[in-house]
Amino acid sequence: MKIVVIGNGKLGYSLARALAEDGHSVAVVDKNEQALSATLNQIDVAGLVGSGVDYEVLQASGVPEAKVVAAVTQSDEVNIICAIMAKKMGAAHTIARIREPELAKSMVLLRPEMGSGMNVNPELETAEEISRIFRFPSALKVDFFSRGRIEIIEQVIAENSPLAGLRLSDFGARFKARVLVCSVCRGEQVCIPGGDFVLSAGDRISLTGSMRDMNQLFKKIGLSNRKIRSVMIVGGGRVGYYLARILLLAGMDVKILEKDRDRCEALSHLLPKADVVLCDGTAQEALLDEGIAEVDGLAALTGLDEENVIISMFAQSQSVAKVVTKINHITFGGILERAGIDCVVTPHRITTHNVRRYVRALQNSEDSSFETLVSLADGRAEALEFHVGQGFAGNGLPLRTLKLKKNVLVAVILRGGKPVYPTGDDCILPDDTVIFVTTLKNIHEISDVLQ
Repeated sequence: MKIVVIGNGKLGYSLARALAEDGHSVAVVDKNEQALSATLNQIDVAGLVGSGVDYEVLQASGVPEAKVVAAVTQSDEVNIICAIMAKKMGAAHTIARIREPELAKSMVLLRPEMGSGMNVNPELETAEEISRIFRFPSALKVDFFSRGRIEIIEQVIAENSPLAGLRLSDFGARFKARVLVCSVCRGEQVCIPGGDFVLSAGDRISLTGSMRDMNQLFKKIGLSNRKIRSVMIVGGGRVGYYLARILLLAGMDVKILEKDRDRCEALSHLLPKADVVLCDGTAQEALLDEGIAEVDGLAALTGLDEENVIISMFAQSQSVAKVVTKINHITFGGILERAGIDCVVTPHRITTHNVRRYVRALQNSEDSSFETLVSLADGRAEALEFHVGQGFAGNGLPLRTLKLKKNVLVAVILRGGKPVYPTGDDCILPDDTVIFVTTLKNIHEISDVLQ
């Protein structure tokens, strides 16, 4: 698929790299020749120096023939103009990064001009992910399928966890909970485990099951899933604003610490139910004075990764129940885990995943059974959702006899709107929705899961 990415910042680079790795033909447009040259040396994409609102540049980059044009420069206005121009020049689909809340509200008026496509807002998407984590505080990451009816939760096994040393075939009998371990990340290796697999401390696992069974499991292994009622947000930027708005609507108490006076006044006006405090949230004294030891959750959302890391480490030392750290440099992830900071969100990574999911849907034919995907284990595994048609060769066969490819697992079957967490005796039937978890990268149709 031909894709043009306009803008070579963190998001543009992340998008171009991910889409190129997915096998697409990607061209990147940016005005910064030096930065573009560095990108071309690192990933297999084409590049063109120039402005995304220059007709000749768009023409030369292949916009008229492109299946997707993603405008992700730092300017919302430039992105809108790029998307409109690309659509008029013949691009099939457009994506525009729109971050300003006021401008995002007005996008419905421009929808006819931009055609079929999507708008992305890394800050809003990050806030939504953090809010899901606060909803299930024992998890590192929470993803939804089938409009929220099915959840996949990621968790790290602690040194003293009852899960450490457990053979998966003994899981159900030991905990009396119908919970499925979908994937295991151990060091640099990711696998789809079978019944003989033995869990170890330090494993990052993804789990699915009913909320009742997962809550029961977490209780039995000593993980609290205490409901979060109060959250402190350090940093009142866009992510902080969006997160506060979501949490307030969910009935939580929210306190925002922001050191810029003008921004504090703006937030007080936009979020009258939030407690907005003018102070430096990186100072330990300020955090203590504002009650960091009493809140249920903290989100470190300043503009500097280093500040967010320090704030998070101090919050953990004060026994804050759930701490979420925003970082912009993905390469810091392993260092942070070793420092005990395991719940990290990265805006451009979240948006890149959402765009990949959108592109994957476009890649399939109109009668495709593919519906959505979620990345697991830092992108090294995927959960894929398919609708089952009459022609699927696996229909009616017990899962124990179904010849799936290696590293493919049936995680959940949705039948009549209700999830079934299957055993080897269950079958896939026409009109089911099925979620497969796999480390394979070439699963585009449901038939691809079979040998």
